[in-house]
Amino acid sequence: MKAIKRVERGEGVLPVARDLGIARKLLHDCIKAWKAEGPDGLNRERGPKSGPRKLKPVATYDDKRSALAWANARIAELERLVGRQQMDLDFFRQALRALERPVAQGKPVPVSSKSSKA
Repeated sequence: MKAIKRVERGEGVLPVARDLGIARKLLHDCIKAWKAEGPDGLNRERGPKSGPRKLKPVATYDDKRSALAWANARIAELERLVGRQQMDLDFFRQALRALERPVAQGKPVPVSSKSSKA
């Protein structure tokens, strides 16, 4: 409680946490619990809260802007995928050309270089 009051009076979270020898995240979590649940928030056991979990609402596209934002994000994702695939194709084309290129002696290098020693 004293640490929370110090932060509420204007002291920074990091200096208060260092002064008390606790992690900054722990102090942030305590402040958040105090604001959400009051004294009960500070006395609860560590870990996830008991009871039903709140799920994020399923995205609905009632708003034209959100549908447009989703579509633009999907387009960007697909363009990145196409770009990666194009880079792969270019790499393999170049590797194939390097294998088919004639060696300095004038003989082409066979694509399959298995030896037939018996």
